[in-house]
Amino acid sequence: MFGNLRDKFREIIDKINNRGILTEDIIDTTVRELRISLLEADVALPVVKDFSAKLKEKLLGKQVLNSMTPAQTVMQNVYNELVALLGDSGEISNIKRGKILMLGLQGAGKTTSSAKLANLLQSKYNRKVLLVSLDTYRPAAIEQLRKLANKNDIDFFENFEQKDTPIEIARKALNTQNKYDIIIYDTAGRSSIDEKMMREIADLKALISPSETFLVIDSMMGQDAVNTAKSFNETVTLTGLVLTRADGDARGGAIISAKYVTNCQVKFICNGEKINDIEQFYPERIASKILDQGDIMTFLEKANEMELPQIKRGMFDLCDMEGYLTQLKKLGGMGGLMKYLPVIKKLRNHLNTYYNADKAIDHQIAIIRSMTIAEKRDPKILNASRRRRIAAGCGQEVSAVNKLVKQFEHLRTALKKSNNPQIRRYIFGQ
Repeated sequence: MFGNLRDKFREIIDKINNRGILTEDIIDTTVRELRISLLEADVALPVVKDFSAKLKEKLLGKQVLNSMTPAQTVMQNVYNELVALLGDSGEISNIKRGKILMLGLQGAGKTTSSAKLANLLQSKYNRKVLLVSLDTYRPAAIEQLRKLANKNDIDFFENFEQKDTPIEIARKALNTQNKYDIIIYDTAGRSSIDEKMMREIADLKALISPSETFLVIDSMMGQDAVNTAKSFNETVTLTGLVLTRADGDARGGAIISAKYVTNCQVKFICNGEKINDIEQFYPERIASKILDQGDIMTFLEKANEMELPQIKRGMFDLCDMEGYLTQLKKLGGMGGLMKYLPVIKKLRNHLNTYYNADKAIDHQIAIIRSMTIAEKRDPKILNASRRRRIAAGCGQEVSAVNKLVKQFEHLRTALKKSNNPQIRRYIFGQ
C-alpha cells in the first residue's frame, strides 16, 4: 500500500532539493502536484482541499533553517499535516473490560478481523476473550469463526441453537459476561447497506450496549469504503474503524480519508491473512510510510518478536543461520521486514525480486536441514560430493547449495567487519 503515492511524493519533493529558498511559485507548484497525487490515490476531494490549503498556509513565508533544505522543510510540513489529518493513535490498552460490536459489509474481512482482535487482546494484553458469532444468515461464517477460535485457543460461544436469531444468540451470550474481560460480537454482513441490516444492527447495539462499536472496511474499496463508513456512522454511532487488506495494492485513499470524512478514528489495520497480521493504528507511522521514511518503530517491534538462537561465543555457523531464517520466516521474510525500512525505490524492487516472498527462505532452510551436524558446524568440509548429496536430499540444484554457502560466508564476513564491538566480541570473541 502507498507504493504509487510514496513514489510520487518522493519525486515531487526531490524536485526542490537544490533550491535555495522556498518561493511562492515553488510552493504553488509543489502543493498542486501533491494535490493531484492525493486525488489519484483516491483520497476524498474535501480531504485533499483541506490538506492543500493548510499546507500552503504553513509553507508561505516559511523560513528555511540553516540546518534544513527547502525539500526537508516541505517534507516536515507535509508530515505534520498528514499526521494531523490521520488523527490519533488507536489506543487499546484502556480496553480492560467490555463488549465490542464488529460491523461491516460482506467480504470486508469482518470475521477474520474479529478473531485477530481477540487474539491480540488475549495474547498481548492478557485479556480473557469470548468470540460470539451473530451471522445466522451464513452458517459458514459461524464455522469460520469457530475454527479460528479453536485454532488460536480463544473461547467461542457455543450455547445456542441453529434456529436462534442474532438477537437471541446475543441475549444468551450476555449471561457469560461476568466470566470474560471482553466479548467480541461478530455481526452478519450484507452485500450492500439496506434498511433491514441497519435495523438489526441498531437492535443488537441497544441490547448489547457495547463499549466499542467497530466498523471493518476493506482498504481496497477506496472511496466506496469511506462512503460505507459514513453511512454506518450516521445510523449507528461508531467508536472506531478497522481497515483490512492494508498489505494489498490499494492506493491508500481509504486510510487517509477515513478519519476526516467519518470523524471516527481508525483503530486497527490488518495487513495479511495470518492471525497476528493486525496492528494498532499509529498516524506517525502511516505518514512516515507515505513519505518513504520507513516505519522504524514497527520494524523494531517486529525484530524484537524474533526469538533469536543463542550463539556460542566465537561461533557463527549454519545452525545459527537456520535459526535466524526460521524466525525471519515467521515475520514474513526479509521482504516483510524491509517494507518498514526507508530504502530507495531501486533497492526495494531489487530486494522484492531477490527474496521472492517466502520461497527463497524455505529453500535455504531445506538445504541446511539436509546437512549433517558436522557440515553445519564446519561448512569448509562441504566438497563436491557432499554438495551433490545435500542438493538431492532437499530437491534443489547444486548451484542453490553453492549460493547458500556463499551467502553464509558473506554474512559471516559482514558480521566480522561490523563496527559494533559488541557484535564482534559476542559472536567472534574479539
